[in-house]
Amino acid sequence: MATEAQPPAGKGPQTGNILEVLLVFLRLGLTSFGGPIAHLGYFREELVVRRKWLDEQAYAELVGLCQFLPGPASSQVSFSIGLMRAGYGGALAAWIGFTLPSAVALVLFAYGAGALDGPVGRGLVHGLKLVAVAIVAQAVWHMARTLCPDRERASIAVVSALVILFSSSSAAQIGAIALGGAAGLWLCRHAPPVPPRPIRMPVSRSAGVLALIAFFGLLIGLPLVDVMTSSPLVSLFDAFFRSGALVFGGGHVVLPLLSEAIVAPGWVSESAFLAGYGAAQAMPGPLFTFAAYLGTVATIGPRGIAGAVLGLIGIFLPGILILLGTLPFWDTFRQRRGAQAAMSGVNAAVVGLLAAALYDPVWTGSVTSIGDFGIALAGLVLLTAWRAPPLAVVVFSALGGIAMALAH
Repeated sequence: MATEAQPPAGKGPQTGNILEVLLVFLRLGLTSFGGPIAHLGYFREELVVRRKWLDEQAYAELVGLCQFLPGPASSQVSFSIGLMRAGYGGALAAWIGFTLPSAVALVLFAYGAGALDGPVGRGLVHGLKLVAVAIVAQAVWHMARTLCPDRERASIAVVSALVILFSSSSAAQIGAIALGGAAGLWLCRHAPPVPPRPIRMPVSRSAGVLALIAFFGLLIGLPLVDVMTSSPLVSLFDAFFRSGALVFGGGHVVLPLLSEAIVAPGWVSESAFLAGYGAAQAMPGPLFTFAAYLGTVATIGPRGIAGAVLGLIGIFLPGILILLGTLPFWDTFRQRRGAQAAMSGVNAAVVGLLAAALYDPVWTGSVTSIGDFGIALAGLVLLTAWRAPPLAVVVFSALGGIAMALAH
């Protein structure tokens, strides 16, 4: 995977520096509201459409790959794009930029600061949820035009959306993408091969194997070390690592695992856990930063800021390790004609995944009145017709949410 990426048509070599990656993802970390599916819409608008760091096909394939792997999918996508843009330093910068804003906000909340209450606070939170409606709707429309141009792939997208909408299982997303790959292998097998542009991922196969060894070694070894040492620090780190390693789908799926790992032993009370979860819902960036709050208030381990850092590293590390272990073998796989047919189906399934999420939870959790619909529709027009940056839509929706709350 050391081959240089071919840039999108008309563009020069896609190389960047660590500071550039940090600043771009810091802005995304400050403005990406709405959960992991909405994050993918923000990433696409900023990195595919606006900055052209990668093309639509490569982006959809990255999304499909990260949906297959355990861990936080949107954070894994951001890590991959940072890695592609500026190497390991860029990957770390992307993770820090995307994660830091919500992590800091949740640590402040744990110390009693930043609680959102009253009509202004509730209106602000609701307005920020409406941003996701516009962002995801735009992503679904544009990705469908590119990745579902024929009846076969459009049908795969619809079936995938229905699978997700009618299933309450946390494995529905993985099943829908697997179904899309199988359908693509059958329905798209006669399509003319399109040589995929190589994606520059500076991860050697030996490094990938080491990452996989580290992943399984920590998953198996941490509980053994915990039993042998009875160290509170090891116990807490193991709880966060297991929660991050055993989650498929990311986002809200991690909550029952965290509850079992952190609340059941009595390290965090149930009321404190639910209060932190409510605060995390109002934050931009990945929901996995909830671990920063839990590490801060836990009754074992270092607690405070040190506990927040331990929680963040513990919960994000397994997803990063499994991603690094997969990426060196991904490019070889996607060069094969059968794999291209399967990936065509996977890409269509990703569109279905976004379309299902646009309805539930993005629409059902945000649009509850005519005023909500008006704000979301205006945000979509700002994005598509006026080409407004997502940050402007965030500000507009936030102000609209506050205005509606004060009016009532």
